[in-house]
Amino acid sequence: MNNDELYIKRCIELAGKALGRTYPNPLVGSVIVHNGEIIGEGYHHKAGEPHAEINAINSVENKSLIPESTIYVSLEPCAHYGKTPPCALKIKELGFKKVVIGAMDSHDKVNGKGKKIIQDAGIEAVSGILENECIELNKRFFTYHEKKRPYIILKWAESGDGFLDKDFKPTAVSNSLVNQFVHQLRADEHAILVGTQTALHDNPSLTVRNTEGINPVRILIDFDLKVPQHFKIYNNEARTLVLNTLKEGSEENIQFIKVSKENFLTELMTALYKEQIQSVIIEGGSFTLQQFIDANLWDEAIVIKNENLQLKNGTKAPEFNQKTTKNQRYRDNIISFFKLK
Repeated sequence: MNNDELYIKRCIELAGKALGRTYPNPLVGSVIVHNGEIIGEGYHHKAGEPHAEINAINSVENKSLIPESTIYVSLEPCAHYGKTPPCALKIKELGFKKVVIGAMDSHDKVNGKGKKIIQDAGIEAVSGILENECIELNKRFFTYHEKKRPYIILKWAESGDGFLDKDFKPTAVSNSLVNQFVHQLRADEHAILVGTQTALHDNPSLTVRNTEGINPVRILIDFDLKVPQHFKIYNNEARTLVLNTLKEGSEENIQFIKVSKENFLTELMTALYKEQIQSVIIEGGSFTLQQFIDANLWDEAIVIKNENLQLKNGTKAPEFNQKTTKNQRYRDNIISFFKLK
């Protein structure tokens, strides 16, 4: 690993500290290096606050070293005026010696413009350093802008004999260690989705417990509005989108979005894109999960298996024939990870 890669790796580490907190913005980290020594670093904490490069610049104690320094950033510096002025202009104004960029920003507002501003100012700019790692860091952001839909993660827990519950009644399948992992996953992702049956069957609140983090946006697919409004999913703990065939409109933190059953998945993707949802965990139930699997509409899947648990009868786990990318053991549970190639 050369020095440029080492510093971009540090940018990625910094950026990851804000996972789940920067929507709709990407995760970005930045490091400033003078004569082989880090003199400043920063990352983007949340939307509306300063970007990574500005936080890194502000952390430099001796600003006179900046014209002799290289600024590293995991994602191409922005070139547009949003809630904050463009970082590319700030880099140009301060006259850095060199700029090293991890991944270019495919988002139409940036897409090469940031790098061009820097190069036009006579500053050396290099991009594509640890590019795959930088894209992986912002897989949600890139999927959202390129595919006009959120990054989709399928998730379920099944028994050794392939059931989600016993005799169609709510049943604990995963252990406490795995539950902590699941709550962290909720805190890291933007939204979480369930269908009518899961909401009626489990009455879940879909909030983050057992860990620090922001509650994800809750998405309920309930065509005929069968889930009573006193159920936990309707409480005021998180923003909630209810996709249905009957009504449209907002009531406090609840938003009803009308869709048709026929073209449901396409309309769902359009609605979530419009609501700026960048990632979503599909938590169930089996019918809802199977629709995504059959349509090949997913990016990652996380399947928790409790090998020793035999439930014999109940809701069958989704049919899913994919090769795992990795497996992790949590005591008697195995979590298998899949990626759609």
